[in-house]
Amino acid sequence: MFALFADPTAFALVAGLFGLMVGSFLNVVIHRLPIMMERDWAAQCAELRGETHAPGEPLSLARPRSRCPKCGHAISAVENIPVLSWLMLGGKCRGCKAQISFRYPLTEGLTGLVFAYSAWHFGFGATALGALVLAAALIALTGIDFDTQLLPDDITLPLLWIGLAFNYFNKFTDLHGAVVGAMLGYLALWTVYWGFKLATGKEGMGYGDFKLLAALGAWFGWQMLPLIILLSSLVGAVVGISLMVFARHGRNVPIPFGPYLAAAGLIALFWGKPLTQAFMGVGI
Repeated sequence: MFALFADPTAFALVAGLFGLMVGSFLNVVIHRLPIMMERDWAAQCAELRGETHAPGEPLSLARPRSRCPKCGHAISAVENIPVLSWLMLGGKCRGCKAQISFRYPLTEGLTGLVFAYSAWHFGFGATALGALVLAAALIALTGIDFDTQLLPDDITLPLLWIGLAFNYFNKFTDLHGAVVGAMLGYLALWTVYWGFKLATGKEGMGYGDFKLLAALGAWFGWQMLPLIILLSSLVGAVVGISLMVFARHGRNVPIPFGPYLAAAGLIALFWGKPLTQAFMGVGI
């Protein structure tokens, strides 16, 4: 088994196939976690008001089994093969023929590709494992933020602590750099948030963005933060302007920033050190 993983190509193939399955699970996380959060908020509000809250049908990431949100058709194992099932079904539910969003196979395929590249780039070991954990979390956060403009604490805060834990063993940076990176990552966007709010009276971003950048700082260290902020701002500006020009996206319609932080985090994961050294003159 270990001899198989010692071959970079074989390890990348295995990781890619595993990534397709993880991507299928991430689709569940993206869809259900915000619903679970809303139910928790409703229950807490009812408790504060002294009211009885009707919890409704039990819902978790594991239960009930996946089904069509339109007709309730239970998804069989054959209909749940990553990417292939969507293609075989023509992108439609077998029960009611409702359209199945292209985002589902896109999430699965993207996760598979990122997992495969992570395995090839880092090779078999703890660093590759960390890369897979980080990539999966960033993909899930991207999907959730696009849908709801939320970055759940259930993902961002464990991601921060996991980053610190990996760097206790100096996997991506040293522990000192990771701790300082977490602090500066949070404070950087917190400062921008309050500066914008004091100047305009409006909120320019959410607290989840602070926590996500803090998590990325914990994974990569403070030296990588300027690159991450620059890349995320650049990508966000390009996408935002494109949406306003080509999709007639109103200026007052908020655009989530989390996906661009996540994209910058993935770039930093694979090419952050050479980019930082080449363009910013900072050694890591």
